[in-house]
Amino acid sequence: MNPHSAPAPALDLEPAARQMAALLGSVDDHRLTAPTPCPDHSVRELLAHVVGLTTAFRDAARKDLGPASDVSPGSVPLVLGDDWREVLPPLLDELVAAWRAPAAREGMTRAGGVDLPAPVAAAVALNELVVHGWDLARSTGQPYRADEADLRSCEALLAPAEDRAGDGAVFGPPVPVPAGAPLVDRVIALSGRRPDWRPAD
Repeated sequence: MNPHSAPAPALDLEPAARQMAALLGSVDDHRLTAPTPCPDHSVRELLAHVVGLTTAFRDAARKDLGPASDVSPGSVPLVLGDDWREVLPPLLDELVAAWRAPAAREGMTRAGGVDLPAPVAAAVALNELVVHGWDLARSTGQPYRADEADLRSCEALLAPAEDRAGDGAVFGPPVPVPAGAPLVDRVIALSGRRPDWRPAD
């Protein structure tokens, strides 16, 4: 994925953030050790990543560049605070509100230690919410209902192209899916995940 060449539509992060927040209520403590589609990451670590990315992209929208937006994914331990149930829902609300501000889509910003156009950062933030929302739902046995417009944006962002080859994608290589697969399966496959993944796999 090359965020500098990704499309930059006007996006609303609320549907994806709302879906993520709805999933949190069914994540009991005993589920925190469950595996996820992210290799070597438990549900606990996935949630810690979601807290971090939500904070980073909120700050990116505000152009409040600092420690949260400078840290590259994978460069710090994924530690989930005990208060994550109280912390994450308001963070998701703040993320949505931050990207609705007109100034959020202007100029350049930074997330994950990468400088990129602000509208592209919004698309990347949306993609993170959608893909990791699916991860959380699949890991905890919950349904996932993504907004079609959100899935179209993610598909455009993740779709491989000749000028993106070997650019050090955030996700793994795309997974083949049958012709006519549902849009959500195509998006998940483009993120390097098997759409049929189950915790027992």
